[in-house]
Amino acid sequence: MSTATPLTLPPDLRARLRLLRLRPRLASGASGIGQHASRSRGAGLEFAQYRAYEPGDELRQIDWKLYARSDRFFVRESERESPITVWLLLDATASAGQANRAAPQRTRLDHMRGVAACLVELGLQQGDRFGLLAVNGDGLQLVPAGHGARQRDRVHLQLHALQARGAWPAAERLRPLWERVRPGDLLLAIGDGFDEANSVLLEQLASARREVVLLQVLTADERDFPFDAGHRFRDPETGEELLGDGAAIRSDYLQRFAAAHTALHARLQASGIACATGWLDQPLDQPLQVLFGRGGGA
Repeated sequence: MSTATPLTLPPDLRARLRLLRLRPRLASGASGIGQHASRSRGAGLEFAQYRAYEPGDELRQIDWKLYARSDRFFVRESERESPITVWLLLDATASAGQANRAAPQRTRLDHMRGVAACLVELGLQQGDRFGLLAVNGDGLQLVPAGHGARQRDRVHLQLHALQARGAWPAAERLRPLWERVRPGDLLLAIGDGFDEANSVLLEQLASARREVVLLQVLTADERDFPFDAGHRFRDPETGEELLGDGAAIRSDYLQRFAAAHTALHARLQASGIACATGWLDQPLDQPLQVLFGRGGGA
């Protein structure tokens, strides 16, 4: 995804996004989260208006009595309580510059931009407030929370400008994050998830009554390890290098990677953080379908 062109979502992806809802688990509990309301239209509590049926709408939303009178399908839209302000936290450190060997022109950061654009679209269609927090070696880059199409453009502009570089910054450089992300807000972290400082931050946010979700974005090479000869492996953040024979170390790598992936998810879930993994060779909305599709929910 070139940073010189708009962040556009194809029609089929937009159609799938219309079936998703950001449904924080804590919003309906007794913790006080989600008590501020917005006039967002959806399958909610109090009747608001009718609109024409669109492919993808749930059949239970159709007003069959009105259909009997008019011979046309109409969907009942309702006013609902908006759960919370949504924050996107992108890990744009140097590892975000990695790509699949089969498609080197598309990096992890490109895919993360696309996932972020999907989440912005969800926030926009629900009438929710959303903001951006991007972290790389330069520190924290912030787009304050807002709503509407102009807010979407502001977030897209910052996503375009974002570059993958450096390592996770020291905690004191992230203090503005704590000033912006309020208790009860929903924070959606997007990145590879394997940085220890990142994991600690997510755990701290969750323990401080922010609802946290990890949308892990990984390369197909990390999953499949398609290296079958001598190869120089380099850590993009530390610069450390390792020479190895791909075929010889593949089995051990795959076991270690699977164990690390499972351990990370178990660790975060123990803190109440929902997790889903997307891969660079899969659709942008794949982890969103897991978390926010029918039967899902963070």
